[in-house]
Amino acid sequence: MRALPEGVDSPAWLHGESAFTTVRTRHGRPLLPDAHLARLHDTCAFLGLPVPQTVLPDLDILPWGLLRLTVTASGTFWSHRPLTPGLPPVGGVDVRLTGVQVHPQLGVHKTGNYVPYRLAAQQAAPAFEGWLTDAAGHVVDGSRTSPLLELDGELVCPAGGLPGVTRAAFLAGRPHVQRAVSVTDLPRMTGAWLCGSGVGVVPVRRLDGPGLSLELPVRWPQTTDDALVWPEDDPATSTA
Repeated sequence: MRALPEGVDSPAWLHGESAFTTVRTRHGRPLLPDAHLARLHDTCAFLGLPVPQTVLPDLDILPWGLLRLTVTASGTFWSHRPLTPGLPPVGGVDVRLTGVQVHPQLGVHKTGNYVPYRLAAQQAAPAFEGWLTDAAGHVVDGSRTSPLLELDGELVCPAGGLPGVTRAAFLAGRPHVQRAVSVTDLPRMTGAWLCGSGVGVVPVRRLDGPGLSLELPVRWPQTTDDALVWPEDDPATSTA
């Protein structure tokens, strides 16, 4: 047993009382920063944390990077690291529907209370992503990405989870609806995608879960938007 290190004895460390967002960067330029900061501001207001600082730091000019902004009672902190997810999954990715539920109040916020998402990722392994539900049996979120579904030919943004910034950017100008999606609706899916700063927009090829095994068509979005593509160094080889 060891004594708690100095600086760790605080609600942010002990109880996850913090808010954060993860911003994709391209050659040191943050992508979709206004949307990320607006969501972070809303979460800080909900948690009673200080208003996040909006002047972003000068960043290393990485080909692709992830800028994490974290707000605690002590202020706003940042870190920046390379984004190197490897070769794009040309054939799509696998998703598993897990038995983990989001927090009923915190599910729409990105906070340091991150245990449900870690558990969902563990349950889903070795699948690329795990989906979480709410107490009513609705699919609401992914462990690290936002789900986007095609049901009966209609793009559906599942309600009840984190309002994904990358997903919102992809849906801008596209007909879609946001509504509750029951687990029982999933067999009607004709397509699905994962959206997030770390991956862009990636098609799902297979969804598995209790009593569920679906094969889906793999359709990469036709876009060159740096916020939406798989982060490759050479755009000429991108499948997105």
